[in-house]
Amino acid sequence: MPKIAIITGSTREGRKSLEVAQWVKGIADQRDDATYEIVDTADFNLPVWDAPMSPAWGPSSDPVATKWADKINEFDGYVFVVAEYNHSLTGSLKNALDYLYNELNNKAAGFVGYGSAGGARAIEHLRGILSEQQVAHVRTAAGLSLFHDFENFTTFTPSQGAPAQVEGMLDQLIPWTRAMAAVRAGDFALANA
Repeated sequence: MPKIAIITGSTREGRKSLEVAQWVKGIADQRDDATYEIVDTADFNLPVWDAPMSPAWGPSSDPVATKWADKINEFDGYVFVVAEYNHSLTGSLKNALDYLYNELNNKAAGFVGYGSAGGARAIEHLRGILSEQQVAHVRTAAGLSLFHDFENFTTFTPSQGAPAQVEGMLDQLIPWTRAMAAVRAGDFALANA
């Protein structure tokens, strides 16, 4: 069965990212098509990435970087919980992704965004980054509005239709995750079947 990481996109104090990730996992765990695990970027305390060499050219010798990369490498696919800051993704998520390359190649990703526009602008920026890292990202995403899914802009109270958005994203993510596993295995006949 595919193993999917639900990755938090914010590390700041007072963030909603972990709460949203836990909600997503609750929905995902009701399915029987993959196993799901929350990976909280805050647990890794990643300093600003400043390695002399891109992770695309070789693994880092930094133990913090290695711990993060090894964790991400465990998974077949990803759900990114993306907070929108200043019309983009958070600096902490971009920084975490800068530590990675090969660990993400030929895997699949879906998105659950939140913000004033449902996190749409953050998701679009994240799509560009993940494309460079050779991640197949699905079209359908869940967008949580600060106006409708957060009471007083702070208390997470997902609207009635929000779970269906997550389900729709997962319905696309799981087949893509399986297809990309075939690509990683070099089984192009299976991937094209």
